[in-house]
Amino acid sequence: MSTRILSITLLLLVCSLSFAVGSRRFPTRWVGPCCVKLSTGIISDDVTGDTYHESPHKRPCVDAIIFTTQRGDACVDPNLEWVKELTANMTKV
Repeated sequence: MSTRILSITLLLLVCSLSFAVGSRRFPTRWVGPCCVKLSTGIISDDVTGDTYHESPHKRPCVDAIIFTTQRGDACVDPNLEWVKELTANMTKV
């Protein structure tokens, strides 16, 4: 019985750690109608569709491009080179 409890505990620990590590790429989503933080990772492979949005730059919002990804909306820095290259072939909505 203790082996079963240990196995379940380890499984839960691994699952929670994998979610914690994965969420660093997508630290924020929409807060109201805008972004308040930006993703730190390169998420170009995760972007779906061929459209993007711009987050209004009005406090508490930050200037951002919002991509739709498999995990939901992700806010990224519009000044990054990979973002400029990706949005060049996309439609602004």
